[in-house]
Amino acid sequence: MFDSDFLKRLEYLSLLSKRVFQGQLLAQRRTKQTGGGVEFSDHREYIHGDDLRYMDWNVYARHGDLLLKRFQEEEDLHVYILLDCSRSMDSLPTEPTLTVDKFRFARQLAAALAYIALADLDRVSVVAYDAKVRQALPLARGKDNMFTVLRFLERLSTTGEATDLATVAADFTRRAPRTGLVLVISDLFDQQGFHVGIDRLRHRKFEPHVIQIHTPAEANPQLLGDVELLDVESDRLRKVTITERKLRQYEARFQAFLRDVESYCRRYGLSHTRATADVPYDEVLLKMMRVAGALN
Repeated sequence: MFDSDFLKRLEYLSLLSKRVFQGQLLAQRRTKQTGGGVEFSDHREYIHGDDLRYMDWNVYARHGDLLLKRFQEEEDLHVYILLDCSRSMDSLPTEPTLTVDKFRFARQLAAALAYIALADLDRVSVVAYDAKVRQALPLARGKDNMFTVLRFLERLSTTGEATDLATVAADFTRRAPRTGLVLVISDLFDQQGFHVGIDRLRHRKFEPHVIQIHTPAEANPQLLGDVELLDVESDRLRKVTITERKLRQYEARFQAFLRDVESYCRRYGLSHTRATADVPYDEVLLKMMRVAGALN
């Protein structure tokens, strides 16, 4: 999933983000404390992966201590990627000619966003969830940690549990060492509704960014006649007869669901990106940059 071509494209996206971002999405959204500004503040111990440009070489030459200069103004950003690993993320389109894998697509997006943040020396954590937090990669900093992120994402698989973002958000906000950006990558097919989970992130002073993905077949299923429908997260089976009228009703409800997500994010000023899983992940990243006002 993460071959050499993928890594080259990540580097391109990282360089592009540095050139065009104006502080609207990731790297520049920092707290006004201490970090990489222009006024010297103090020193801190070097951590593997830190930018050597901020090393105080005079102190190292005199005392042999590896210390980084800190500057009054900014502090590195904490970026948390909440990745939906419920079974609905594993659904594939019905068209046999398409090779769309929603979970693969979601992990590629997670990898790309992690790389951009790590390349800018932000701290990144990846949290895999369904009805609860399944696995979590601790906060890491520096591009040297990207292969750890890739290995973590490669090993993830979808589970049979239902989705419960509200419970996950409550657990996550208790564990997180500090507030920051929370990139929620999900289809938002949550039996309890996604609103409560995002609300909990907002109320605990995190900054949610909603990245909603689905397959073309989920929006426009090509089904007619007598079929058996399986809920992959509950294993409930239902026999139904799908008519043209019922198909139109389903499509209308799906579009209403998409509008509800857009309306919710707009109401609270949250960044929202929606994409189908048949679109290249790097196009989605460019779309996010445009939404952030970074590209003309």
